[in-house]
Amino acid sequence: MGTFTAGGVDYQVGDGKLIIKKEGRFRKFVDKVQHITFSGPYSAKSRRTILYVTERCVFQLIPDGLELIEIAPGVDLQKDILDMMDFRPKIRQPLAFMDERIFKPNRMSLKEDLLTIPHEDRIVYNPEANIMLINLAGYTVKEKKDVDAILNAIERVVKPLGKKVYAVANYDQFRMDPDLIDEFTAAQKYLMETYYTRVSRYTTSAFLRIKIGEEMENRGLAPHIFESPEEAHAFLINE
Repeated sequence: MGTFTAGGVDYQVGDGKLIIKKEGRFRKFVDKVQHITFSGPYSAKSRRTILYVTERCVFQLIPDGLELIEIAPGVDLQKDILDMMDFRPKIRQPLAFMDERIFKPNRMSLKEDLLTIPHEDRIVYNPEANIMLINLAGYTVKEKKDVDAILNAIERVVKPLGKKVYAVANYDQFRMDPDLIDEFTAAQKYLMETYYTRVSRYTTSAFLRIKIGEEMENRGLAPHIFESPEEAHAFLINE
């Protein structure tokens, strides 16, 4: 990571755009260098994703050089990037824009982007073991629709199977509005009676293990909640 040029570069950031006000005196993307600290050809053989991130664009290392994959909104491709390089990169089509939130003063609100997983991606069924994995890590139950969304996602997977399954649920960083505990446990009871042969749960949080365990036991459900996924799986296997 670093600026695209060096030596006095000045730019203006705002309104979701980047404007180059004064270009740097020294180019960084050149044909020859005096000293190599990072070998592109050697790194390309590793088959890892390697990015070069600057304030105005992003390159990705590919076997035959650099590929320009993103450009900042407000930047002129020819004047601000290509004319300031000693070589021409590959250009991905269509060329993507960098997230305009980077160039705004307010918070980017990345937490929702990073933690929000589509409901269908939270449910994975292993037909060989007849085990369904339910990923509730980071999931927040704020409204009844959040309970219904997970319930429906599970049903869409297990109902067509025409048989009951074993289930393991990940509750790491799970959160729930206290007013929805009854709704949630009712959904759990329905799933246990209708679709599960046996179910276990796990979370690394001792507080959550106690809280979820108490709430389920108070409503007549066996929590079977463990500290690790290994323990949760072992519980199913050793029934």
